Amino acid sequence: MPTKIEKDEISGQHTTGHEWDGIRELNTPMPRWWLYIFYACIAFSVVWWVLYPAWPLPGGFTSGVLGYSTRGEHIASLAAQQTARASQAVGLGDASPEEIESDPARLELAVAIGKSAFALNCAQCHGSGAQGFAGFPNLNDDVWLWGGTHQAIITTLQHGVRWTADPDTRISQMPAFGADAVLTPAQISDVADYVMSLRGTVGDADAMARGMAVFTENCVACHLEGGIGNTEVGAPRLASAVHLYGGERTDVIAQVTRPRHGVMPAWSSRLDPITIKSLAVYVHSLGGGQ
Repeated sequence: MPTKIEKDEISGQHTTGHEWDGIRELNTPMPRWWLYIFYACIAFSVVWWVLYPAWPLPGGFTSGVLGYSTRGEHIASLAAQQTARASQAVGLGDASPEEIESDPARLELAVAIGKSAFALNCAQCHGSGAQGFAGFPNLNDDVWLWGGTHQAIITTLQHGVRWTADPDTRISQMPAFGADAVLTPAQISDVADYVMSLRGTVGDADAMARGMAVFTENCVACHLEGGIGNTEVGAPRLASAVHLYGGERTDVIAQVTRPRHGVMPAWSSRLDPITIKSLAVYVHSLGGGQ
């Protein structure tokens, strides 16, 4: 409750006139050093508003007398780096990937550029070591959906896979044999037994024989005889221990019933030709290139 302002006998300070439950509030002034710092901060902020971008406007913001911004500095830094890299990579532009790999100096530069681009753009899906995950191919082995030659890798990088924004994207579509009732559950079970036999898993002989007939009628057109795969249409090799969505019998049944289709971006709209070529050389150098 308000009381009259008076001088406190103990501290020698005047009170504010406020009291609560017998406790009176002292009117202690702020230290002068604190006030000076506070005023200096106010003055500094005014100077900052004048020198640097500060206030938002309907059409943008105040640019400041100095015209400086961290965004502009970053853009200039990127431009300088691109110019420097372009001068360093001048020998990569006209050289083929094979010529680059035959020249130790150019190969070292291409691998360095490709490794950096991979870490920034590709590792999120394929892993930092390109080891892949379920649904994302391992780039270290010799199993390729669309081919592992230099040009095949470059084409995949340029146009992506099932990337609808690119008219030249790689496209393959496995029918949903179970979901669309093309095959019965029994036929899918038989063809799963046959597919498992292609990788050395022995099951019921009669089921595998029936599955082979189903495979021949419905699957050979893409996966070819013996399930060796076809990189022309992105059909995976089934006679292999490497499987994109799992190699268990239940995984095969699930994929035949309702297949999953991965998507890869088309990088030609995001990366320059030298970076794409270097990225292809780097991926090829991992040991799984053809």
